[in-house]
Amino acid sequence: MSPNLSKIAAVILSAGKGTRLNCTDKPKVMLEIGGRPIVAYIVETLQKIGFNKEQICLVVGFKKEIIEDYFGGSVSYGLQEQQLGTAHAAYVGIKSLPNEIEQVIVLGGDDGAFYKPETILNLITAHLTDKATISFLTATVANPGSFGRVVRENDGIKIIEKEYLTAEQQNIKEVNTGTYVVDRHWFEKEFPSFPKMQKLGEFGMNPSITIAESQGKKVQAIKLSDNNEWHGINTVTELELADQLKRTI
Repeated sequence: MSPNLSKIAAVILSAGKGTRLNCTDKPKVMLEIGGRPIVAYIVETLQKIGFNKEQICLVVGFKKEIIEDYFGGSVSYGLQEQQLGTAHAAYVGIKSLPNEIEQVIVLGGDDGAFYKPETILNLITAHLTDKATISFLTATVANPGSFGRVVRENDGIKIIEKEYLTAEQQNIKEVNTGTYVVDRHWFEKEFPSFPKMQKLGEFGMNPSITIAESQGKKVQAIKLSDNNEWHGINTVTELELADQLKRTI
């Protein structure tokens, strides 16, 4: 059964410059795969699900006019004036949503191009059914490389970024996709107390899990049933692979 989407919205993180991809003239999410901007695919998927323009917020920053010119009035926008991390971008987007929104799916504009509508719907349904404060998608990948690992322990779930991995944790294949569903009011209340990630100096989403678990809130990690639906794009090679895959679909 499909969830009631009337009190749910999506925030798509689209403000990044894409330094590792040498993006100087356009935002990273506007790089093309399959002949279209990366971010266009997840916007289309959300529209197919039934989200209207008020329920799809693109958080923009670097070269924002390029994104706004492309999507026009088909979505709404939040402005991240300073690049202060993914959690800050999510907070900016969430603060701009209509008051009636209670749950928010937070997605990266650069890695959601291959999600199927049913994958998004299943994540939302699981989050609502289990009355979770935070639900997030994970994927099992052959070469986790620079991605944060999902560490499942008796005392809960943790996401360990690559900068903090032990030698043993580097062997973990389950990674965080960066796709979350969060309780809107909880996140708005707690974000101002988020610590900065020490080695990055910015506000990441990972502390949300630690904080929620410390409060006894429900946190769940849901594995993608098809790992081919997620492709992190951080290098030229990954961009080329995603482009080739889109052209074969």
